[in-house]
Formats: sequence, C-alpha cells, structure tokens
Amino acid sequence: MTIAQINGIDIYYEEHGDADAAPVLMIMGFTGNGAAWAPQVPALAAQYHLIVFDNRGAGRTSQPEGPYSMQQMASDAAGVLDAAGVASAHIIGASMGGMIAQEFALQYPERVRTLVLACTTPGGPHSPDYERMHAEAGTLLDATEVNMSPERMRETMELLFTPEFIANPGPGFLQFAGSSVQYPASLTGMKAQMQAILAHDTYDRLPRISAPTLVVAGDADPLVSPDNSRILAARIPGARLRLLPGQRHGFTAEKPEETNAILLEFLSQHAPAPV
Repeated sequence: MTIAQINGIDIYYEEHGDADAAPVLMIMGFTGNGAAWAPQVPALAAQYHLIVFDNRGAGRTSQPEGPYSMQQMASDAAGVLDAAGVASAHIIGASMGGMIAQEFALQYPERVRTLVLACTTPGGPHSPDYERMHAEAGTLLDATEVNMSPERMRETMELLFTPEFIANPGPGFLQFAGSSVQYPASLTGMKAQMQAILAHDTYDRLPRISAPTLVVAGDADPLVSPDNSRILAARIPGARLRLLPGQRHGFTAEKPEETNAILLEFLSQHAPAPV
C-alpha cells in the first residue's frame, strides 16, 4: 500500500503477487477504487504482478476540483507504473477505467502488452448511450449532495446486477459494493470524473491501437450498452469480443470465476511478452 506524488496529487496504489512476474495494471470505473477489484485480485495475483490503484477523484487518492480528462487520468496511470518501477504492463480497464485504458493505449503504446476493455464505450456521438448519458449527467452535475436514498441505491443495484444475484448475492458483491462504502468518492470527485466521461471520444482513433485487445461485457448491460463493445471490437484491429449471457454492468463481481477465467486465458495467450 503506497501513496505516490503523481501529476501534482497523491495517488494510492497497491501491488499484489510476485514482483518478478509479468505486470498487470487494473483501472476501475466511475467513483470506484482499487478495492473494487477484490473479486479478481487473488486469481490474477497468483500468476502476475498485479497493480491496482484509486483514480483521481475516488477512494484514497486526492479528489481535487475538476474537470478531469481521460488523457489526464491515463497520465496518472502511467505515473503509477513509474512509481512501481514498471516499464510496460497488461492493461485492464472497466467502465470509465476502460475509457482511461483506451487513452493509455493511444498515448503510451509502447507500455501496453495487452489491453482488456470491460463494459466500456468509445464515447462520443457514435456511442449508443451518448444522448442518454448527457441527459442524465445533468442531474449529477447540478447536485449539491450525493443522493443515497434507498430508491436510488436500488436503481443502481439493478443496473449492476441481475435480479437473481440481488436476491442472493455472492461474496463478490460484498467486496465490490463494500469498497465504495469504505472508500467513498466525494461529490467533487464524482462531478469531475463525470465531466471526463462526457468529453470522452476515441472512435476515430481506435484503429491506432496496436496492442492485442480483448473486449468483454455483459450482453444485458443496461448502463453501458453492449453495442459499445461491439463498436470497440470492430474498430480496434484484431480485437476479440466476449459477451457474457444475461450479465449486467457488474459482472466482474457477479461472475468472478468466469471473469477471471476469461482474463487469465487471454493473458496467458500473450505471455511471456518482451519488456
């Protein structure tokens, strides 16, 4: 557990597994933090040098005024690798973390061994969610406090998980959801991250991504349409697409064994990689 000064702020990160193994950097999504990767950490750290961190605006990292940008947060991620003494890594990003991962692959292609984009979007007007996201974002950007009503929490749960899982959640839920309760994002951080999400657009630049890429999502995701994953897979040269039947946005917590198996299979196909 380390705090590093990166781009003028304090960024919290953790390292798991053998430091001599191939490195994997995991980037979490909107308002999330590195602890939300708990359902993946044991499986991946058994074979890899795993690095997880809290994005600016979330968790134990500084939460300065925004707006932020995906390019800025990709630079933060590069700084985490520098702090950990890692030249290049397998990059895994989920949701907003997948947007950051896209920018990372475009800004630092020499530092990307492979790229995994989970439940994410290229953004911009080509995204099926573009108009809805911009309409709904206004509520958050105008808010003076975080809405934690039971109704709002239930709505969020239904975006993330299937009704069956909500009725009988597994251990992955406690790890995933508990991370936000234990290390919450401030309203300032939420707004600044949302501004970065609204400005995100990689559609025209996606063909420049050269790293072996896996795109994975739930085919019933109501938050970020799986059509976004289809676009990403079609636009990134050689990218593979995996859609998990019936899964929603939080499949990494709802189906950790299946998710981990998919990640480990993909990573193993591209190891060892040159530093």
